[in-house]
Amino acid sequence: MSSTVRRASHAGSWYAKDGRMLHGQLEEWLQAALASNIKHAPARAIIAPHAGYAYSGPCAAFAYGQINPTAVKRIFLLGPSHHVSLDGCALTTVKQYETPLYNIPIDVETTEKLKATGKFQEMSIKMDEEEHSLEMHLPYIAKVMESRQGLYSLVPILVGQLSSKKEEEYGVMFSEYLADSSNLFIISSDFCHWGKRFSYTYANPEWGEIHESIQKLDKMGMDIIERIDAKEFRAYLKQYGNTICGRNPISVFLSTLETFRKTAANSKISLKFVQYTQSSPCRKNTDSSVSYASASLTMK
Repeated sequence: MSSTVRRASHAGSWYAKDGRMLHGQLEEWLQAALASNIKHAPARAIIAPHAGYAYSGPCAAFAYGQINPTAVKRIFLLGPSHHVSLDGCALTTVKQYETPLYNIPIDVETTEKLKATGKFQEMSIKMDEEEHSLEMHLPYIAKVMESRQGLYSLVPILVGQLSSKKEEEYGVMFSEYLADSSNLFIISSDFCHWGKRFSYTYANPEWGEIHESIQKLDKMGMDIIERIDAKEFRAYLKQYGNTICGRNPISVFLSTLETFRKTAANSKISLKFVQYTQSSPCRKNTDSSVSYASASLTMK
């Protein structure tokens, strides 16, 4: 494990580099989400977007607002690999992740334990710093967990293109950590990327205008996720090809939940989406948009 710190490489472009400004933005979005009275808490896991904060920041607040920081000691952050081809999952090699608010310590012990299974690769510093799917969650984590600064740690995991068998293998592994109520899982994903620049223009005219079709398509996927059905989610992706960039982390998490339910039959698990937005409403074929959705998982 290296002694290096992963730089906040997207600060100043994807979100504010100035700590005071960033803190104010996050506080404003979290307060707006709180004022909506949309509640599904306390979250044991969340799904939240990872686009530039100007686009997805307000939506992400609806997921992060469901977290009770007082119970959290360790955070597992699962994000998709956008730049590097992986057939498994990869772990960081650093000891801290930088944010404009404060540095977040990596749980070195847990990272080394996972590495020892032989099921994980290592991220190079370059790979780590180029990947925004992990970094875009760090300021929100730092803000929501500010009262616990120094009392919690992070386990960042980059998820590649996995077979269903590997999704299930990781699901078995992570289910043991989900059983510990001091662990929080954060799943990083945007939803439909629609438009010619994304090479995805599926639209069903029976569902209304293009943006309405996109919402219907996303809602179908969100309903399956809420039902916690990994097999059905894979079938949905195969049928419609919806460009959900975090489909692999989501699939791993669904497999984690399915495994957990088998070992904890008396647990009441509820996964609910609490917010959905689009970057812009597509009405013609030359338009493009990205969808954002936030969800919260509770367990009793």
